[in-house]
Amino acid sequence: MSAGPDHLSRLRAQDTALCILERALGSGRVHHAYLFTGPDGVGKELAAFGLAQALVCETRTASADAGPSLFGGPATPTPPKPRACGACSACLRAIPREGERTPTHPDVIVLERGLYPPSAIGRRSPETQDISIDQVRTLVLARSAYAPHEGRAKVFILRRADELSISAANALLKTLEEPGSRTHFVLLTSQRDALLPTILSRTLEVRFAPLPDDLVAELLEGRGVQAERAREIARLAGGSVEAGDALADPEESEARESFVKRALDAVASPAFEGVLALAEDAKKDKERLPARVTALAAAYAQRAADAARAGRSDAELLSARGALALGALEQLAGNGAPQLVVEAMLTRMRML
Repeated sequence: MSAGPDHLSRLRAQDTALCILERALGSGRVHHAYLFTGPDGVGKELAAFGLAQALVCETRTASADAGPSLFGGPATPTPPKPRACGACSACLRAIPREGERTPTHPDVIVLERGLYPPSAIGRRSPETQDISIDQVRTLVLARSAYAPHEGRAKVFILRRADELSISAANALLKTLEEPGSRTHFVLLTSQRDALLPTILSRTLEVRFAPLPDDLVAELLEGRGVQAERAREIARLAGGSVEAGDALADPEESEARESFVKRALDAVASPAFEGVLALAEDAKKDKERLPARVTALAAAYAQRAADAARAGRSDAELLSARGALALGALEQLAGNGAPQLVVEAMLTRMRML
């Protein structure tokens, strides 16, 4: 992996979050447990690994270890730099290599549902539903009592922390309350309200906002998406590059268009079978559902605009159905059951 800028330097359009982290790093008062909240694909994970880099960087705090002053007195501590160098061995090992999900630095530990083989965390079966207590016991509890392997800091990064099982979350609580020296946690989630209140109360929340559409389009273009298509996708991506990547995928694009057509047909049909079928399918691919409902809202918005320009009487009806799709998006973001959300959305559309 070639040397490059630290991950915090790559963070875009997240000035508030970046300011919080740089102020903590520059003052040397980094909180022991952060909760990064916001949509997926807006920079939360980039910031988490940037923070980890800064905490384990070999050069960032070197000046604080300076020897006696020129006149023989004690050294005057120099405040640490707010960012990692991005080039030392520790910085390069603190981030996953391309195509990998975990870094090679022994003091930067990642937790994620299904990331490790069952045998590696003392399980007989894969983690299909949540982050198990076995993963927390193996990766956190068994390591947190010991000093950092390389002496600087130990950082635990939890992807999709809302997927912690109840037992795993409770097992984590004790360590969050009384972490070891130089031990830090960064929990990432797009569903804050799905976390236990006890987890929320023991972490310092840092909010990450949706990215501007023009930035999402720019980043998609950098990944090879044609400019016009990138702008179209960005309007549907909800400020998320991750959602944009999914929308740019040809198979997902076809699936999204199919969802929109089936939804429009189900609303227009006198029969109710189409509603039930689409609702049943929604629970099978819940991670893609928000992007598909967003596309449905956009389709209704476009139809409403066309109707208004033509002076048709159904413009208000189409606009109201689009508003119901946006309401369904909010319910999904609040951890609503996909099947029930889609069924209720389509039923209400039909009743208008």
